[in-house]
Amino acid sequence: MRVATPRTLRTAIRNTAIQACFAALLPILFSAPTHAAEKSTAPQLIALASSNSPALQQAILATFDASDLSKGIAWTGHGPDFFFAVQASAKPTLLIDDVPGPQMRQPNKSDLWYASAHIEPLGKLHSFHYLIDGQKFGGRLDLPAFTQDSYQQPAVPAGKLSDRIIHTSKIYDGMKSEYWIYVPAQYDPKIPAALMVFQDGGGYIDRNGNNPALNVIDNLIAQKKIPVLIAVFINPGDITDSPNTPTFNFVKAYSDKWQRTLKDSMRSTLYDTVSDRYPRFLRDEVLAEVDAKYNIRKDAYSHAITGLSSGGICSFNAAWQLPDQFSRVISWIGSFSSIQWKEDPANPDGGQDYPDKILREPKRNIRVWLQDGSEDLDLRYGNWPFANLRMANALKFREYDYHFSFGKGTHNSAHGAAEFPAEMTWLWRDYDPAKAAQDYVLEPGEKSKPPYRVAITNRPAE
Repeated sequence: MRVATPRTLRTAIRNTAIQACFAALLPILFSAPTHAAEKSTAPQLIALASSNSPALQQAILATFDASDLSKGIAWTGHGPDFFFAVQASAKPTLLIDDVPGPQMRQPNKSDLWYASAHIEPLGKLHSFHYLIDGQKFGGRLDLPAFTQDSYQQPAVPAGKLSDRIIHTSKIYDGMKSEYWIYVPAQYDPKIPAALMVFQDGGGYIDRNGNNPALNVIDNLIAQKKIPVLIAVFINPGDITDSPNTPTFNFVKAYSDKWQRTLKDSMRSTLYDTVSDRYPRFLRDEVLAEVDAKYNIRKDAYSHAITGLSSGGICSFNAAWQLPDQFSRVISWIGSFSSIQWKEDPANPDGGQDYPDKILREPKRNIRVWLQDGSEDLDLRYGNWPFANLRMANALKFREYDYHFSFGKGTHNSAHGAAEFPAEMTWLWRDYDPAKAAQDYVLEPGEKSKPPYRVAITNRPAE
């Protein structure tokens, strides 16, 4: 019988914790209060509170999970208008962005407390927490305040999202992927449209969800801030139905080694690998299907790509490997870390190498927006905030056309989603449909700014 030593126990506990983190990763990334039919929106709750309606208490209980109320993490918002609720035996003090907010009130003298608040600026990430008996309690660091560009506008024509499409890959030995195509109302088959690809695409197609990309696309096209573009929302593939193929065997071995699910391991193989395989899969298989249906421009100048977490590095990798296909990149909380480093012995590079590759390899003609937060992940694969800081400084040193948005958020899509209209406007600025190419250069205002520096805030100087 094998006896577990303290070291092996620690290793097992650590592996279990990391596996649990990745198993829960996507729900966390796309998390936000849901709005099923029986739930109330922030404006509805605020209206009930303003009128001192006796229905408020029941509306709060129907809108928020009981566990979120007891943990002090329940909130909902619309634009600048937010509604907070918490279950507590003593009166809480609400702090928003570390500043005291409105007084908490009780409905029907229950143990529930609530407050409505007006939060600005919009298009930014905010935070909240409570003080109860002088002790910090609950709260969130990822509180997005959306601008009106993130909401569907009655006067703005809406595009059409296709039904789910299933693609069977040759490059990945029978892997099946699902994707959707979004065609804006202004699309004219006689005029070639621009293109944008979204990794983890299913997380962006709910107009009332946490990442309302369809609304942003509609609104910005109508305002002529971005070109008429067709968007492809693609989910990670599934290799389950292709056993004993080279791809299946590689993904299964990775799954067993790191105790991750087969589907999660496939996602990592697609997104975290530093090679041209996934970009070729997009170009030669999925986008070839899209091109057969719609009139899409072929120049990289008119092609953008985006994703979050592993989808963030995946998007950068696609532009780095195939700059003749993609020249515009948005990366949220990108995993520029060692997740797939040396998993394939024939591939020496890992995501953690990208800052050095930027510094040492030939410059690519790409434009890049990076977003991350100081409370992002720090796992055995690396430190996400440091990695993104290194990426930003490397891009700056080589005078790439880049922007780095760094906040206080966690490994969550809220920050990127809140500023998505600004990101898209920046990414597509000065786009000219009469052109097929542009030399991207560092913005003059960025040139005079210093490189990013770090400071330790959670430990005293030693």
